[in-house]
Amino acid sequence: MKKCFFFLLAALLVLPLQGQVFRFDFGAADPAEGYAAVTALTRYSDAVGYGFEAGPQLNTVLRRKGSELTRDYITAAEPFRFSVRLAEGNYKVTLTLGDTQDVSATTVKAENRRLMAENCQTAKGETKTLSFNVNIRTPQLSKGNEIKLNSREIDYATGQIKTLTWDDKLTLAFYGAAPAVCGVEIQPAGDDVVTVFIIGDSTVTDQPSGGTWGQYLPRWFGPRVVVANHAESGMTIKGFRFGRRWDKIMESARPGDYLLIQLGTNDEKSRGHDPMWDEEDHAGDWVRTHADPEKDYVWGLATMALEAKRHGMIPVIVSPMTKIDRRTATATELMTPYGINARRGAELGECAYIDLWGMSREIITALGQDAVAAYSDGTHTDNYGAYLFSLCIVKGIRENGLGLQEFLLPDTPVFNPKDPHPTLKEFNCPIEPRRAPQAPEQPRANGQTAFGPL
Repeated sequence: MKKCFFFLLAALLVLPLQGQVFRFDFGAADPAEGYAAVTALTRYSDAVGYGFEAGPQLNTVLRRKGSELTRDYITAAEPFRFSVRLAEGNYKVTLTLGDTQDVSATTVKAENRRLMAENCQTAKGETKTLSFNVNIRTPQLSKGNEIKLNSREIDYATGQIKTLTWDDKLTLAFYGAAPAVCGVEIQPAGDDVVTVFIIGDSTVTDQPSGGTWGQYLPRWFGPRVVVANHAESGMTIKGFRFGRRWDKIMESARPGDYLLIQLGTNDEKSRGHDPMWDEEDHAGDWVRTHADPEKDYVWGLATMALEAKRHGMIPVIVSPMTKIDRRTATATELMTPYGINARRGAELGECAYIDLWGMSREIITALGQDAVAAYSDGTHTDNYGAYLFSLCIVKGIRENGLGLQEFLLPDTPVFNPKDPHPTLKEFNCPIEPRRAPQAPEQPRANGQTAFGPL
């Protein structure tokens, strides 16, 4: 035990000096050289700066074969989450997975359920490594201001962040048929990494259950791309600017980064409660952010595209997905004016265009009654729909000849919305139980880690 304690203390002092590379050995108390030990009892705390979040019982598996890193691993019967306190930025995560004496199958999500690795399988006695990039951020802006979070994101009374999207930790979730996590390595992503920013509403945001194409898009990209999903429930073109979320992206973006814009679902609302104004006006009205589909909406999209180009970004306008009548398993016409006019916004903004509205209608027609399973309600997708619609975005990237297609993973399929695969019967992406991630137990100072400032 003393050996473990002194190694851990040494690791905390040395890790920041090693190029800000943080290495964690999951399993027994005696870690591989250069790694900090993470046992089933290592719970997250501010004092330590890393550990497992509250959740299911964790099990340590010890094997006779393998290296110091791979001879033991941690698993659980339910999804389990591991967090590391880090400053805002893009990080490369490298996982060592597998069992030196048995098979394994691990699915990985990051932050608020962004799919990073789908059903990564290892044969009996095999271990492997995989890498991906994760974007983490806080609400702060460079001039001392911060974005306007809504009541889903922050407790107005205490100022406590309620979502993994805006806290100061990088959180990974592991689950699947037989998850086996041997080690985790985290380091700042290189300057050659391309960031794909996403602007959108509840049909795109990182949802606590179900899924959106914004959450599933990272699945298709290798370690040269990071997806930064800034979409949020209730957002409109005007609301995204009023809430200073646009400023946050403009401060973070670099020339060569991409910007995917899908809005419209809330822009069409002209009355009723608007969560954008919760803090100051609990009876807020959508009239403040309503955008006429042929005027404000078109000009708003075009303005975003042109401004992004002035920052050196590559904007892509995505038409809003169609809504569905779940009783008849058919597409409705509620989003038609916005679905059609999104193309005009792209033409006016002289940027690439992805017709998700059209492709989503083709998918619904092709699936027939199974289309109901693609949506969690009449507006939002469930996991199956999120998976298919993320492939629609990939299809649009390819058809537009965007440079992003060079970074797609080799197993990324060619997708046809008129004959969508996987079918519902073929869909086997592991789905975690419907359980919202727990909010941090207490506010944390931004820009600090247990290893010191970053």
